[in-house]
Amino acid sequence: MKDKRILYVSSEVVPYLPETEISSMSFEAPRLVNQQGGQIRIFMPRYGNINERRHQLHEVIRLSGINLVINDLDMPLIIKVASIPKERIQVYFIDNDEYFKRKATLTDEDGELFSDNDERAIFFAKGVIETVKKLNWSPDVIHVHGWLASLLPLYLKEYYKDEPLFTESKIVTSVYNQSFNNTLNKDLVNKIKFDSIEDDAIKVLEEPSYTNLMKVAIDYSDALIIGSENVPEDLNAYAKASNKPILEYVDRDEFGEAYTTFFNENVLS
Repeated sequence: MKDKRILYVSSEVVPYLPETEISSMSFEAPRLVNQQGGQIRIFMPRYGNINERRHQLHEVIRLSGINLVINDLDMPLIIKVASIPKERIQVYFIDNDEYFKRKATLTDEDGELFSDNDERAIFFAKGVIETVKKLNWSPDVIHVHGWLASLLPLYLKEYYKDEPLFTESKIVTSVYNQSFNNTLNKDLVNKIKFDSIEDDAIKVLEEPSYTNLMKVAIDYSDALIIGSENVPEDLNAYAKASNKPILEYVDRDEFGEAYTTFFNENVLS
């Protein structure tokens, strides 16, 4: 992986949020590539429950200041950055007062999904891509973790399909068992259509469940990684039916060699 550019886009990363399969792998995978001499960038949302002082986040003025249009509304994009101690790894945080200031991640104190998680997902996808454009950093691979990041493959290959920076980029999506009950806002499909994305590409999102979000991510990815020992059976079957390269589940303690081989032989070759 030496000198390869890998962009990690995740809904959660340790040490900024508690340890889960997603947050742990979103740290371990970049660390592995970093140790192998690869170039990495990590992006995640700047949720309001992340302690900015403890983690030493600071705003990057030259990257902030643009507005993203979400469902016909201008939403200011704020970019913050921090370094993971001892690892020499920078993490970029996508922020906006309307979407990410609340002192929680994806659910309220009763465990209910926030009603605007659909717009937060669109904002996160667009925010990552616009920031990478400003950095003028062309990734060899974009590795997606978590359902809040699941719209990025769709947006990259439809809304940003003419962006030359990403022409050669391969998208890898990790599929986990970390899901949610019920659905996101049923108006999600219309908010995506507002961005002139064809109806056929997102018809399944008329029912914006976890499984259907991940199906769209699979459709627009070049390769897949099964990130949990037990993922929903219909999602597992959908991934296999896509005929895309798949790295089956590997325990976190043993993933290094399998991960490196998969990327070199099935993604970067």
